[in-house]
Amino acid sequence: MNPYILATLLFGLGLGTTITFASSHWLLAWMGLEMNTLAIIPLMAHHHHPRAVEATTKYFLTQATAAATLLFASTTNAWLSGQWEIQQITHPLPTTIIALALALKIGLAPLHAWLPEVLQGLDLTTGLILSTWQKLAPFVLLLQLPPSNTPLLITLGLLSTLVGGWGGLNQTQLRKVLAYSSIAHLGWMILILQFSPSLTILTLLTYFVLTFSAFLIFKLNKATNINTLATSWSKTPALTALAPLTLLSLGGLPPLTGFMPKWLILQELTKQSLAPTATLAALTALLSLYFYLRLSYALTLTISPNTITATTPWRLLPSQLTLPLATSTIMALMLLPLMPTILALLTP
Repeated sequence: MNPYILATLLFGLGLGTTITFASSHWLLAWMGLEMNTLAIIPLMAHHHHPRAVEATTKYFLTQATAAATLLFASTTNAWLSGQWEIQQITHPLPTTIIALALALKIGLAPLHAWLPEVLQGLDLTTGLILSTWQKLAPFVLLLQLPPSNTPLLITLGLLSTLVGGWGGLNQTQLRKVLAYSSIAHLGWMILILQFSPSLTILTLLTYFVLTFSAFLIFKLNKATNINTLATSWSKTPALTALAPLTLLSLGGLPPLTGFMPKWLILQELTKQSLAPTATLAALTALLSLYFYLRLSYALTLTISPNTITATTPWRLLPSQLTLPLATSTIMALMLLPLMPTILALLTP
């Protein structure tokens, strides 16, 4: 892609998110979300592969549906209360519809079916943008919703952790595994959203770091399915030793970074007298942990000629920049002692 066009699209992506961040009016927030969607669509379709075009079409239709629903709900709120302010939403009907529209935008269960299909059709770089940056703007709006629809959000959160764990169990495609991982992590964030927004932001930032690291590891290895992982030992031995730790951090295994958000969320849910919810969420985390263990097994304990017929590749120096990967991998493994400090900084 032409670098000028790429720069324009990335600028549009950033501008759309910034407009949503800065807006206090529903129409402005909606406009920011639309700019975000329209900026990423050429990035998704630029390979001109039928699978990429199909994924882009699915993404566009889903996002357009969610945006139209959001606009309808905010107009209904203005009709009922005479207010366009995001903070002034009071009626339960538009609040519920807005929560469901934003759930569709970020891919929460049961409105998740588009996410694995879309992510599977994209290259890893665009998939990374879709899994991280595109979640920011809808999350800012979700954080500003009044606490009247807590039961709905808890239901969406539990369903997402369950579907995210269950859906990833039998997958062999890495992008689909990462999509179900995204659904499960979003479920954890939504569970705690109404009780501790700062904890939601902490979980979101931790998820970004872990996902960034996982996507870059797969991109460096040019791996798109579980069988290709077996050849990574011959290409990048040092990275192959660290990659399972990153995956297990995504699963929330102590003493890695990913453990702390889950632990704090379970603690907060218990404080709110939601022990059954916390227990169910902890059990669904085991499902996710299983498929991360499966990927770790494929990476480290499988020898390539025994699993695939492809020739073992030569070990060549990587042509892409490895500094972001090194930084994010270290953060994914070793941020646990700093988590209380980060949480204190995020708490207003």
